[in-house]
Amino acid sequence: MSLSSPSSADWQVREHTFCWGTRTYLMGVLNVTPDSFSDGGLFDQLDTAIAQARSLVAAGVDVLDVGGQSTRPNAVDISCDEELSRVVPIIKAIRQETDIPISIDTTRAAVARATIAVGADIVNDISGATFDPAMLATVAELGVPIVLMHIRGTPQTMQQLTDYEDLIGEICAFLQARVEAAIACGIDPSRIAIDPGIGFAKTYAQNLEILRRLPEFRALGYPVLVGPSRKGFIGHLLNQPNPRDRVWGTAAACCAAIAGGADLIRVHDVREMKDVCRVADAIFRHSSQTLN
Repeated sequence: MSLSSPSSADWQVREHTFCWGTRTYLMGVLNVTPDSFSDGGLFDQLDTAIAQARSLVAAGVDVLDVGGQSTRPNAVDISCDEELSRVVPIIKAIRQETDIPISIDTTRAAVARATIAVGADIVNDISGATFDPAMLATVAELGVPIVLMHIRGTPQTMQQLTDYEDLIGEICAFLQARVEAAIACGIDPSRIAIDPGIGFAKTYAQNLEILRRLPEFRALGYPVLVGPSRKGFIGHLLNQPNPRDRVWGTAAACCAAIAGGADLIRVHDVREMKDVCRVADAIFRHSSQTLN
């Protein structure tokens, strides 16, 4: 099986080109929060966040995904000002050191605007731009790419909203509707990616089903981001309560995602998943770029 490119055009972000379909790109998680499920409190100071950013860049990350609001189940919502105080100084500092593409993991238009102004390049919205009605118009005005993810409810309520009549069909319909809303607001279709939202209003079994049926999301015609890293379904399978001990399970999930056509993989363990991507791309994409 050789995976073809999505219909979307390549993304040019600073000096970096994302040639969708040729290889899997790695989005490295940089949570600058005290309460994220896997690494909360590890990188919520400027010095530790910068050190982690350097480590991810050295490991070969393609995008740094900076987030200041935890989205784990039952996470406490913070104010816009608090989110800004967490992410703006760190993005500004990273940008002074490297031209690596930076995505801002936020659901707030004000945070998107402020972080793009200091050096972020991409908006990664776990709500599919449903939490803030100003998000799509703001992204259109800024002219940056956006990742639209599927969710039901909020991080406080999502795990009580896992009843679906047609899991994949309903997620696809949501994503298609959000894409159409984005285009209607003036966002270039070639600047949109989608994410089925593993772990967000999904049960253990539903997360596995999404990974098995990823080609159905690719069929929508947009680059697909998948975020299985250290998630609870892996802990369930391995009986491993500590998220940081789920690296090998994450590797298996990432390999499955690549086999299903994922274009971007959002991970914590970049060095290890870089190897996974290289081997899986050589097997599933038949791309000479993976063999160089």
